[in-house]
Amino acid sequence: MTLKIKQTLIGLAVSASLVGCTPTENTDQANDIDNAEQAQLSDGDASATPNDAVVTIDTVRGDVDLPVNPHPIAVYDMTLMQDLAALGVPVDGLPDNLRLDNLTAADTPESKKIGTLFEPDMEALNEMQPKAILVGSRMAEKYDALSQMAPTLDLTLDTANIYESSKQRLADLGRLFGKADKAQALQKDIDAAIAKAKTASAGKGNGLVVLVNGNKISTYGADSRFGFIHTVFGIPAADAQIEEARHGQPVSFEYLQKTNPDWLFVLDRTSAIGEEGDGADVVLDNPLVHQTTAWKNDNIVYLSPDSYLAFGGYYQWLKDANLVAEKFAQADGNS
Repeated sequence: MTLKIKQTLIGLAVSASLVGCTPTENTDQANDIDNAEQAQLSDGDASATPNDAVVTIDTVRGDVDLPVNPHPIAVYDMTLMQDLAALGVPVDGLPDNLRLDNLTAADTPESKKIGTLFEPDMEALNEMQPKAILVGSRMAEKYDALSQMAPTLDLTLDTANIYESSKQRLADLGRLFGKADKAQALQKDIDAAIAKAKTASAGKGNGLVVLVNGNKISTYGADSRFGFIHTVFGIPAADAQIEEARHGQPVSFEYLQKTNPDWLFVLDRTSAIGEEGDGADVVLDNPLVHQTTAWKNDNIVYLSPDSYLAFGGYYQWLKDANLVAEKFAQADGNS
């Protein structure tokens, strides 16, 4: 056989081999690409969803459909800010003069200023062109104006059912930003802290929630935004007849003496919002309050500023549940 004929036959054999294996190789390569894309998609959260997916969020104003992980976003509610920070979601626009230090996720770009918690800066929003605006109770009355700018989600919590409402909001934010697994993990943190507070306080007496604002005092019942002390932590109310109002039922020092709670749960509004004036500990230090069981036994829990500014947020749940658990444990040690 001549050299030329041998070269021709070898060339034909190689070509046939390549033709025969190409479909399989192409399929394997396609599978490799699909697997790599899926791995990249799921990185950081097993529940991640494609970027072009749409989720439906149940809001106070009805269902709102949004694409997953909308950005830029503007947020006007500190409860939502806490949850987004815990989820690790960057927020592109925030109000000015926020008084808590747990409202933004670590290692995220600085947010643009877009007004205050009560008044949006429409010019700044227009410049930002947000894909979504998230609001709560303090900004809810501006909903109509904001919704003209971008899809707006009114995620105001149901204060009469604060636990279930905040749980649903955290889960919704997890779905919206492709972090459902992370939201579930955060909820487990909250539930563990609540369980600890319930165990520590069980059978240890009743309680009364009071807000001190300057020299004025008001009290809150089980259906209020601070009713979690009774409905979630399971501490019986010292007064079951409290009238519900946004700023609580105004009361006097004589009322505190007469009601005589075993425990006082105190919110210091003056301190929380940074106003000048006497703090709650100074205001309550008077002869009438001294006659209560709570004062005599040092059974006074000063709730976190978060409970006034970001009630129902991730960090608020952890802080106040831990404060309650620690104070009741301390009372056990002193008995």
